[in-house]
Formats: sequence, C-alpha cells, structure tokens
Amino acid sequence: MSSIFLTKRFLEQGTLSDPGGIPDPTFSLPATLNWMRALAILVKDQSIDAATMKGLCAVVTKGTLSDQAVNTVYEQLLMSLHHLAALKAMAALPNQIDTARSAIVTWYYGIYHAVSAMNAAQDGSSQETHAETANAWDRHFAGRPWIPTPFSYRVNTLVRKDVEAAIVALRGSNSHNLNFEPSNAVEAFGACMSYLKGSANWRADYIEDDLKRKELKNLGLSDFRTKQAIVLRDSRLTGKAFAFIHQAFRYRGKANYREALFISYGSHIPAALGNFQNDMAAVLAGFLSMSGSFCAKRIGKDPWNTFYDDLTVNTTLSVAPVDVWKKL
Repeated sequence: MSSIFLTKRFLEQGTLSDPGGIPDPTFSLPATLNWMRALAILVKDQSIDAATMKGLCAVVTKGTLSDQAVNTVYEQLLMSLHHLAALKAMAALPNQIDTARSAIVTWYYGIYHAVSAMNAAQDGSSQETHAETANAWDRHFAGRPWIPTPFSYRVNTLVRKDVEAAIVALRGSNSHNLNFEPSNAVEAFGACMSYLKGSANWRADYIEDDLKRKELKNLGLSDFRTKQAIVLRDSRLTGKAFAFIHQAFRYRGKANYREALFISYGSHIPAALGNFQNDMAAVLAGFLSMSGSFCAKRIGKDPWNTFYDDLTVNTTLSVAPVDVWKKL
C-alpha cells in the first residue's frame, strides 16, 4: 500500500486506541477476502443447498418442543432469511466498497440467527450471549453427519501445541494458506485450515492476556515461563473447542472494530473486493439451508410446512423460502 495521507499518519503516529501505530491493513484484507472465497468454493463443492441438506437431515428425529421453542425457531429463521436478502441486495449495488464493512456484519448476523434456530430446535434453549450461542451450537452439533464441511471444521482445544497437532492431522499434506486467493476445493481447504489455526491462536492469546492481567498478577508472575504459570494456562485452554461459529464471531469483530482503513480506504480496495459479497451470500445461503433442514425435521412435517407456506405468501423479501428450503 502506498504511503498516502491517512495510512502514513495512522501507521506512524497511531490513534488513541492504538498509540503505537495501527496494524498495517495491507495484511488483514487478503485473509478476510480469501477465507470467504474458500468457504464459498467449498459450499459449492459440497452442493450445500436445500436438496442436499434435506437428504443429510433425513436421519434427524422429531423433538418434543414447546410452542415457545417452535416460535423461536420460526423467528430466528425468518431473521436469517432477511439478512440473506439484505446481503444479496448489497451484492447488486454498483460500488461494493460502500457496503463492504456492513455486509460482513450482516453475514455474521445471518449465521448467528440460523445458529440460534438450530439451538432452539435441538433442546428448546435460548442463549444470552454470542459466546454462549456458539458454545451451545458446538456442543449440540460437533461431529454430527448433517453438518457438512466447511461448517464442521473445528479443534477441541486451545492449547497451542495441541492446536498445531490437530491442524496437521486435519490438513495432511495440503500446504495452501490464506495468502493467496483459492481457486479450487483443495486450495480452499488449505485456506480454511489456516484460518482455523489463526483464529484458535487468536482466542488463546485473548485468554492468556486475561490470565496475565488477573491470576498471574496475583501470583506475582508476568509471563508463562514458570511451571506454575504453564499449568494454569494450559488448564484454562484445555477443552475449549473452537468451531465455525467461533470463527464467524471473530470475523464479525475484525470488520466491526478494526481501524477505519480496513476495507474502507485505498484505491485498490474496489478491485480487491471482486466477488466478496456474492461469496458471503452463497455461504450464508448454504448455512441457512442446513439450519432450516435440521429445524424442519425437529419441529415436524405439519408445523414446518405451515411455516414454509406462510412465509411464501406473507414475505416480500427478494429471497423466498423455496430458494433455501424444501417442504417435508
């Protein structure tokens, strides 16, 4: 990136929140775009749509849910459908940079509401925070056959050496990463593994920093060089899974709170965005097909078909139920 006015000032002089200088946005944009490109490639490669997901969810059994739980499923699926329609509308705008940051937030909330619908359909629960929602989804659905890749990628610990080992086991000989735009499913898989590893380590950093501010400070320690500190750290990181919804939450935060230069500033940005918002719409559509197909089986044929028919008649969104779901 050329040293233009704001870039030079922000990098060299910093801001109130980053007095030492902001992170160079040159390195954050490719990962943002390439992860979504990778997900879109894999959603297409796996044919994640209404027909495929109806087949995968055929083994899901009907649940015993209260009226309020079923209503929550309906509510959250409609919310997610609305976000998908908004994303598609954004993708059709002539200047993609105008809505790029907002589109990422829209994508995340589409995922979040679809996840909330699945949690309610699974056990009638509703979570208070985004972290609780992500953790509940992982508890309910990790390893389930109706959660296809790339939505099934996860690690079950945040201990760094164990994350490294888990990624090596998942990745195999695939050496592709986020530095380059993936063009096929093999490259996309490698990019997703890199994003999973980076995101898990990011979360570990957060937990370690919190430990330094509190527990380690109370013990008179400042780092993790001693055995006592290492044991404390690893006990906190062990058993903390990191799955697709955790990654999506991080992705939202990177867009929402990152410095103003990110995805907003520079003559190179419009060309770099390319198919970005269409990719987000494709990924959300796949996830929503999965969510709706699961929920349909949990609430049963008649309640699902009534909901489907009602939306078909009474919503004027540009995305219709038939675009992401099927009747039972």
